[in-house]
Amino acid sequence: MSVARRTVERIRQPEYTGENRCLPCTATNLVIAAVVFAGVALVSVPVAIAVAALSVASIWLRGYLVPGTPELTKRYFPEWLLAKFDKQPTPDPTPLGEFNPEQALLEAGVVEPCADVDDLCLTEVFETTWRERMAALEDDANLRDGLAAQLDVDPETVTFESFGEAYVVRDGETNIGQWESRAAMLADLAAAKELPEWVTGWEALTPHHRSRLLGGLRVFIETCPTCGGAVTADTEIVESCCRSTTVVGVDCTECGDRLLEVPYDEAAA
Repeated sequence: MSVARRTVERIRQPEYTGENRCLPCTATNLVIAAVVFAGVALVSVPVAIAVAALSVASIWLRGYLVPGTPELTKRYFPEWLLAKFDKQPTPDPTPLGEFNPEQALLEAGVVEPCADVDDLCLTEVFETTWRERMAALEDDANLRDGLAAQLDVDPETVTFESFGEAYVVRDGETNIGQWESRAAMLADLAAAKELPEWVTGWEALTPHHRSRLLGGLRVFIETCPTCGGAVTADTEIVESCCRSTTVVGVDCTECGDRLLEVPYDEAAA
């Protein structure tokens, strides 16, 4: 590796560049660089050009020009503006009364009031059949066949890839699905095969409503589909490029697979 290349790599801050780049930070610093350039140009155009080149290089390699910009944007930029730049998907709000996954699962006999706590639990029959379906999908070949049947693709072209906090399914070079983990995918695919036998009018539900039912079911999992350990739920702070968000995470304690992550609603809690 050349000296120049090593120097660039030492200066580069991957936590604030590439896919992690904070766009509000970049925009703010470019504006600052433009103001500085205009001021210096009144004295010396050549010097202003050099300042502009160094400023742009700093923003490109480090993500910002002014130290502390990422934290400043999180603290002082309005939430609605940060949300527009945030790369994390945010669930579309559904008007109250339009669709209630919990009520739908209760009416279908999938869940019922728990015997010992004031909450809902999976019915024994549904939990047994759901877990049997998950177990049958643990083998990669069966999983490919199941996904191919659900998504109408060729099982021979289906591949899996895990990176960061995402588990991605591809059909050739095309992404056809993404989950929090393999465990979450197993749970959804097995539930998608079982729920039509329980939920009246399943075929008439929109993809959005089906997705909410599948995600809602993952809350009730007590044993991890992949490692067999216990499942716990807790709140945590998730850092994105632009802001900090409180979420509720449902995780497998033994292997760390995340089954579900949803924004924390303090009022609802």
